[in-house]
Amino acid sequence: MHPFVKKLKTLRFGDVAIRRNPVFYASVSDELQALERADLDARREWTRVRTREALSFAARSAYGRRLGRPTELDQWPLLEKSAVRDDPGAFLSGPAIFAARASTGGTTGVPLQLTRSLRSIVLEQACIDQMLWRLRIDARDARIAVLRGDNVKDPSELQPPFWTAVAGGRRLLFSSNHLNAGTIEAYARAIEEYRPDVLWAYPTTLESLCLLLLRAGRRVSVPRVLTSSEMLAPHIWSLAREALGSELLDYYGQAERVAFAYAQRPEEYRFLPGYAHVELHRTGEEGDQVLYEIVGTNLWNFAMPLPRYRTGDLIKLPASWGARELEQVALGLRTFGGVLGRDSDILISPDGVQLTGIDHFQRDVANVLRIQVIQEAPDEVRVLVLPDDGYSERDSAQLLHNVRTKLPDSMRVDIRRTDTLERTALGKTPFVIHRPAVRELLRRARSRGATA
Repeated sequence: MHPFVKKLKTLRFGDVAIRRNPVFYASVSDELQALERADLDARREWTRVRTREALSFAARSAYGRRLGRPTELDQWPLLEKSAVRDDPGAFLSGPAIFAARASTGGTTGVPLQLTRSLRSIVLEQACIDQMLWRLRIDARDARIAVLRGDNVKDPSELQPPFWTAVAGGRRLLFSSNHLNAGTIEAYARAIEEYRPDVLWAYPTTLESLCLLLLRAGRRVSVPRVLTSSEMLAPHIWSLAREALGSELLDYYGQAERVAFAYAQRPEEYRFLPGYAHVELHRTGEEGDQVLYEIVGTNLWNFAMPLPRYRTGDLIKLPASWGARELEQVALGLRTFGGVLGRDSDILISPDGVQLTGIDHFQRDVANVLRIQVIQEAPDEVRVLVLPDDGYSERDSAQLLHNVRTKLPDSMRVDIRRTDTLERTALGKTPFVIHRPAVRELLRRARSRGATA
């Protein structure tokens, strides 16, 4: 992402001119709210019409032309992440004059270059605002404390402040990688002084914050918590109530913007109607449950349509459910237990701090096909790099810089080129691998969380 765009995102002007652009914001919000009130037939028809429009743009791309410009969704093949990674330009529907580039590592270690239209950026903000509205918050005026993957200062600097104010003071960004038993009192005082309307956090950092507060005998009042980007373990709902007195909402999405779901109670997620065309593809069985992969077609980003994009994310539904129940799930009229996975992509420091933002390691690093992060020991991390043509020491240095912004100096880092990544017995190549000693450390940390 361009440095100017990064800076703009922290300014209030960025909210008004881009994310809440007055040309699109009101109509997008109204459309989403109308769909939330609509019945099955209305949701189905709206999605059918918008999907045809999205496919008409997709047909203009080089990818669409290669396929013969299909007009019906089932005429498009399932789209693999690797195809977008290898040739992102093939999925552009035309000149992107009012569009923004985005770089993301993703949860699989495969770097992607994406292009987003202004309307799709507004749509994403409207969806997040709708989540806050469900928590009875007006996002435009709310005071938001953020405990996610932001780099506030060097991880080895142990003196406060571990936070910084942005957007005219409407957001206070906290560093998750400085959060530990020695700093928890400083975090608690900063939150109390800021008095946020809502805390926006990664689930793992929320869990760490709550456990550290409880062990220190502290309570901090935060009326509402918004979580995203990782799987939220069921026990964290009650942990947030105990440590913060918080009402919690969790939402699921991805950089490709092909599905969005949310929950205000444990294991009661529902897809947001109007965000995307969601398909559920059966992949296997577990007892009386069936596993389905989420496949989505974005309905707002006509600059880079991604028809039938395979997310790799799974949900589990009763085997007794038929086509009608599956359609009700896809259109947001029936709940499901949550998206499986996403909680394994963290590291843990020798002090027991769960370190997030690992999928940012390869962001903006050129000439990398894929990376794999292996935590060999609590104080040792190895990063395997599948290099593309042109990979150089400069790229390696950028990757090392990114890693060091997320890890403290107490953790050694070794970056190695490789021809092959490590595979599991099932032939998978996980993004993050934990060696036995690390798994035990994580198990103990999570066990403490589950019983706190």
